[in-house]
Amino acid sequence: MAGSDGQRVALVWDEALAGYDFGQGHPLAPVRVELTVRLIEEIGLTALDHVDVVEPATMDEAEVLRVHRPKFVKAVKKVSADPTRSVDWSFGIGPGDTPAFAGMHDASMRVCAASREAARLVLSGEAIHAFNPAGGLHHAMPDRAAGFCVYNDPAVAIDWMLEQGVERIAYVDVDVHHGDGVETMFADDPRVLTISLHESGRYLFPGTGAVDDIGGLSAPGSALNVPLHPGTTGPVWLEAFDAVVEPLLRGFRPDVLVTQLGCDTHARDPLAHLALRLDDHVEIHQRLHALAHELCEGRWVATGGGGYQVVEVVPRSWAAAFSVMNDAPLPVELPMRWRELAGERTGQRAPTSFWDDPLEVDQAVDVRARTAAREVVAAARRLVLPLHGVR
Repeated sequence: MAGSDGQRVALVWDEALAGYDFGQGHPLAPVRVELTVRLIEEIGLTALDHVDVVEPATMDEAEVLRVHRPKFVKAVKKVSADPTRSVDWSFGIGPGDTPAFAGMHDASMRVCAASREAARLVLSGEAIHAFNPAGGLHHAMPDRAAGFCVYNDPAVAIDWMLEQGVERIAYVDVDVHHGDGVETMFADDPRVLTISLHESGRYLFPGTGAVDDIGGLSAPGSALNVPLHPGTTGPVWLEAFDAVVEPLLRGFRPDVLVTQLGCDTHARDPLAHLALRLDDHVEIHQRLHALAHELCEGRWVATGGGGYQVVEVVPRSWAAAFSVMNDAPLPVELPMRWRELAGERTGQRAPTSFWDDPLEVDQAVDVRARTAAREVVAAARRLVLPLHGVR
């Protein structure tokens, strides 16, 4: 079986990426990525002739310093060497979301290197699509860590591609949380369009990403934000995507598509309040795949992101994404060997099927979510699309 247009597809992975680990009990557990890779293997995707599993090369610190401030990187290195050392909390490292851990700097650099490698593979033509499931640390800011994110690997990958001469890059973030860090870093750069569909900041961290947030003063229209009401279901989410994201991408005409595939929009995610199902995630992946081929000659750099149901949701969603990248069908049932492994690693019972049972929808919540989505879409179409020549 050939990959997309007969070209190669890459999974960027090294077991050392699991070293990005805030410790026992933290929601961003590396086992979720390890189980994703094992599921991708168990359903036979890495055995396809056109699929390469690629280890990231080392990366020079100067590449991270292009998007992060030197004082911040210095602070990360300090606590990385000794997590018990006190550090200025203004750098975002400390008790709470982003606690210090030994080796934090090197682990964060490794995640950035993996996303940069995915970008290199796609830009060089060695792969048409490349996926770094350990990446997607989209909340990291130039001068501070935030929301489980130390260094911003999507931003590093985008910046590297701009340095290679890419003229237009679209970044689409489908995580339940606003992709604030990536947007901040490129808000004044008209070469980068950042798009984020997320639960409204009125209800969820980081509290940003309103529909009238459309980019920096030097590049109005460089950002599109689609904040959604709690309880938003897959059909409502997808209608919003079709109404505003697809026409905007067609107007922008990117050379490369970069995506953050956070799967915490799922109804079972413990940290958020949207109501998507696995079927909806597959629909999202298929839309992104089609747009990459329609607009970017297939060039698609994908990262993981949020997702805190570490057995039931994350591995299935990201394995499904990689199957879409390969035009490969998904099995109905999850492999028994993988289910046993998931149980051994987490103590949780793994689902038997790749697919979710039907979702029970609260009709009153659904009406509110649909109404809010229509209002947001109308505002986004009015505020952003005309700036890209789209009516």
